[in-house]
Amino acid sequence: MSAVLAGLDEAQTEAVLAPGGPVCVLAGAGTGKTRTITHRIAYRSLTGETAARHVLAITFTARAAGEMRGRLIQLGVAGAQARTFHAAALRQLRYFAPRLFQGRPMPELLESKGRLVSQAALREGVRLAGTAVRDVTSEIEWAKAMMIEASDFPAAATKAERELPIDAAALSSVYMAYEQLKRRSQRIDFEDLLRAMVWALEEHPDVAEQIRSQYRHFVVDEYQDVNPLQQRLLEAWLGGREDLCVVGDASQTIYSFTGASADHLLGFARQRPGAVVVRLERDYRSTPQVVQLANQVIAGASGQHAAARLKLVGQRPDGPVPRVVRCEDETAEAEAVAARCAELITGDTPASEIAVLFRTNAQSELYEQALAERGVPYVVRGTERFFERPEVREAMILLRGAAHAAAADQPLVEAVTDALSGGGFTPAAPPPGGAARERWEALAALVRLASDAIAAGTVAGTAGAGLPAFNDLLAGRATAQHAPTVEGVTLASLHAAKGLEWAAVFLVGLTEGTMPISYAQTTDHIEEERRLLYVGITRAKERLWLSWAAARQPGGRSGRRPSRFLPTDAPEQKATRATSFVASSPAKPKRGLPTCRLCGVALFDSTQRKLRRCGGCPPPEPDAELFERLREWRERIAAELAVPPYLILTDASMTAVAEDQPDSLAELGEIPGMGPARLTRYGQAVLALVAGALPDSVPDPGNSTA
Repeated sequence: MSAVLAGLDEAQTEAVLAPGGPVCVLAGAGTGKTRTITHRIAYRSLTGETAARHVLAITFTARAAGEMRGRLIQLGVAGAQARTFHAAALRQLRYFAPRLFQGRPMPELLESKGRLVSQAALREGVRLAGTAVRDVTSEIEWAKAMMIEASDFPAAATKAERELPIDAAALSSVYMAYEQLKRRSQRIDFEDLLRAMVWALEEHPDVAEQIRSQYRHFVVDEYQDVNPLQQRLLEAWLGGREDLCVVGDASQTIYSFTGASADHLLGFARQRPGAVVVRLERDYRSTPQVVQLANQVIAGASGQHAAARLKLVGQRPDGPVPRVVRCEDETAEAEAVAARCAELITGDTPASEIAVLFRTNAQSELYEQALAERGVPYVVRGTERFFERPEVREAMILLRGAAHAAAADQPLVEAVTDALSGGGFTPAAPPPGGAARERWEALAALVRLASDAIAAGTVAGTAGAGLPAFNDLLAGRATAQHAPTVEGVTLASLHAAKGLEWAAVFLVGLTEGTMPISYAQTTDHIEEERRLLYVGITRAKERLWLSWAAARQPGGRSGRRPSRFLPTDAPEQKATRATSFVASSPAKPKRGLPTCRLCGVALFDSTQRKLRRCGGCPPPEPDAELFERLREWRERIAAELAVPPYLILTDASMTAVAEDQPDSLAELGEIPGMGPARLTRYGQAVLALVAGALPDSVPDPGNSTA
C-alpha cells in the first residue's frame, strides 16, 4: 500500500483516494494520468474496496492497455482487465455468441472496409478515383460511429458541415450498398461489433446480468475521444450504475472528424450529480520553457473547450527556449531540420528520441529525402503497425524455426542475427533507399530487443533457452501491439503522434493554409487545429523547434505567412521566439533542382544528386582502390564509434569521392552528403585516404585536431 501512494503529488493522491462513484480526472499533457488511474485501481483493489477481477479499464490503443496491465502487475494487482472498446466487445461477443446467435456461427470480422466499399461503389455506378475509396470509407465510419443510418446520411452530413469526397446522395447509396454486401457475406465491421454488444446488453437481460456481475467498476482513459456509439456501449455496460472514473483533457480533442466529442467529458459532472472532479496540472514531461509555449498557444482558444482548459505548471529543470525558425522555402526548411537532427545525434541524443511532426502525410517525403541525404536514419510512423509489417512477420517465422535448429550454446543475439539473415538482413549497415532502410531498421530493432531482453534478465543469453523465451516475448508484444524502439528519427503526422513523447521535437510546415489547414473554415474546425498544434508542442520533453517556409519552392514568391497560432513579435512573447536563425537554400538553378555536372540536366534522384551526375551520362572511372580504402576506414571508425557505417559516409558519397578525388576541404565540401559536421570530423581523414594513406594509418577522428 505504501508503494501505491508513494511519489504521488497532492492532486494525484486526491484522485487515487476518491471514493467509488463518478470521478472525473481532468489530466493535462504530461501530468501522469496513467500513473494516477493505475494507482487508483491498485489502491481500491488492495484495500478490498473492489476486487481486481471486477475492474474493466478502457483505453484507445492496445499498447496503452498493455502498459496499464503491466503497471498493475508491478503494483501487485493482477486480474484487472484493460482493453480497447473493440477488444472488450469482441471478447464478450465471442463468449456469448452461442446464446446470441442461437447456434449459428458468429459473423466474420471484417478487418478492412476498402475492398467492400469499392465493390459497393461499382455496384451503384459511382466512380471512386485516387484516395476517394479511403475518404468514402472514413465517411461511412463517421456515420456509423454517430449511429447515423445510410438513408439519413445526406441530412446529417449537411448539418455537421462535413467536407465530402463525393456527392452526399451518391455516398449514401454507396453506404447502403456496403451494408447490404456486408450482410450478404455474413461479416461485421468494427462499428457493428460495438452495436452488436449494445444490442446484446439492451435486448438480452440474461447477458446483461452476467456481464454486469463480472464488471462492476469502470475506468475510461482519453475520455475526450469517445464517440456516441462508444458512449452508448459504456452506458449499457454500466446499466445505471455510477462506479465510473473517466480521464481526459478537452484541449487534446483532435479526432472530431471521426465522431469523437469532448461533450461527454465536459458534461460529466452535470450529468452525474455528486461527481468528484480532480485537475492534474503539474507537467512532469516537458521543461518549463516548452510548457510556457504550450500554455501560450492554448490560451488563445475559444468555445466550450476553452472553459475546461488546464494551465500546465512545469516541474522539470529549465531547458532551451523553443526555437521559431523562418525558412526561405520548404526545401531549405527540410535541409535545416535534417542538419539539426544530425547535430543532435552527434551530440548524443538518440535518433529514436527525435521526431519531425507535420500536419499532413504528404509533407513526409521532403523530410525523408533530406534526412537520407544527411545519412540520418528515420522511420515513418502511422502506416503499418510494426508487428503487421511483412518483414517482421517473416522474421518471427524465421525465429520460430531457428529455435529448433540453432546450437544450444550459441549466443542469443548471434542466433537472432543469423536467423534474420535468412530474410536478407545484414547487421553492417542499412541499404540505401527509404523503404529498404525502413525494412532494415525494423529487423535491427528485433536484434536490439533481444539484447535488451538479455540485459533485463527476461531471456537467457544462449539460443537453447533464450530463443523460445524470446519468441514468446515477441508473441506477447505483438498481441499488445507493443513495438520495440526503432533507432531512427520518427516522421509522423500530428495526429499519429498523440500519446507519444520525444526529447526533441520538430514541428514543421507551420504556415497559414497548412496550420490551420486550408479547409478548416468554421470556428470549431480552426479551434481543433489549434488543439492539434498544442498536442504537438506537448510531445517535446526538452527541445522544441517550430518552423515555417516563406515560399513553397526555391526561388519562388515569398508570400506565405506563418501560422496564426505561432508566437507573435509582441515584447512579452520574445522569450519564446528566436528569429535570429534564418535557414536559406544554397544557390540553385531556377528550376530548383541540382544539375548533372556533365550534361546539366536536372537531378531528381537522391543518389544521382550525391554523385552529381545523371543516369544517362557515363560515369568517370572511379578509383576502385580508393573506394576500398574508404570502405575499410569507414568500417573501422564505425566499429570504434559503435554507429552504423552509413553515418560516417554513405556509399554514394564514397563513390563520388572515388570519382572526383578532391584534394582540398573546399572541393570535398562540394560533394553532397559532406556537410559541415562531416567535414569537420572526417574531412582530413578522407583527404589523407585520397592522397594514398592506408585505412589503418588514418587516425581516429575523435582524436584528431581537425
